[in-house]
Amino acid sequence: MLHLRIIAPASLSPAVIAAVEDDATCSNIAVVPGAARRPAGDVILLDVAREGADAVLDRLRELGVPERGSIAIEDVDLSLSTAAETAERAAPGHASDALVWEDLTARTREESTLSVSYLTFFAVASVLAGLAVLTDSAILVIGAMIVGPEYGALAGICAAVVLRRPQQLRRCALALAVGFAVGILATVASTWLLTGLGLIDADMLTRDRPQTGFIYNPDALSFVVAFLAGIAGMLALTSAKSGAVVGVLVSVTTIPAAGNAAVAATYAAAAGTQAERLSLLDQAWTSIEQLLLNLLGILIAGIATLWLQHSLWRSVTHPSASQENRR
Repeated sequence: MLHLRIIAPASLSPAVIAAVEDDATCSNIAVVPGAARRPAGDVILLDVAREGADAVLDRLRELGVPERGSIAIEDVDLSLSTAAETAERAAPGHASDALVWEDLTARTREESTLSVSYLTFFAVASVLAGLAVLTDSAILVIGAMIVGPEYGALAGICAAVVLRRPQQLRRCALALAVGFAVGILATVASTWLLTGLGLIDADMLTRDRPQTGFIYNPDALSFVVAFLAGIAGMLALTSAKSGAVVGVLVSVTTIPAAGNAAVAATYAAAAGTQAERLSLLDQAWTSIEQLLLNLLGILIAGIATLWLQHSLWRSVTHPSASQENRR
């Protein structure tokens, strides 16, 4: 169940009220005439079943509410209301399967904005990953995976492809590329600094690493894991099960691969022998391969999952249109 707070000018308010009253998935409708000051107008409050939210929002956009007023949306964790239960029963499908495009777009936009905090998370996660491979610490690898903010941008790319929004695609792709670039540069700088302080050295990277050696050894299973994580991540973002995103983050080798590549490239630049330089460069390259393989798996799975959700949900909410398309 979602709660909507709508501000509509007096001239538009009757049409908005009629639209939500005519929709069986809306309940607990309240109107406060003239309560809004900026923008001026009436305040309309209502609850809508998650399954019917997209149709209601489409109708409100057609009426021009976002341009002439505003719409605020909140999740309702608990509602003790017979009217709300009736509205949910009237809605097609199940709430956990419902797609609310505005919610998905807003979440991915927030998590892929090129802000100071976004880039800081990328830098911290990459440096943690660099330390993880040097100390061969699985715990630090998991920490770096969780801190890394890359999944928001990846989900935004998936949504942009399915919704055919080139501007959003460019924005999310830029955020992802800049984020990884900043993270790798931060890891290179921290590696030089800590090496100069005598806290780490190249031998820590080239020794046997039973806990983190998988990071620079990509294989078919790397793609399989990333693909499955992409499915789970998209389902988590589009449903109420957002807690599953954490499981997705610790399943993919994106930030750890970037961190390993940065450390290996740093030590390759200062290697004493040609053989050592080539060995470190090879490790850096295979780490990049691991990164690209994981990104590819997540994107393919995310796009496919979101497209399938969109198609299936459309067949549930617009069965007549789906039948017409099949003809």
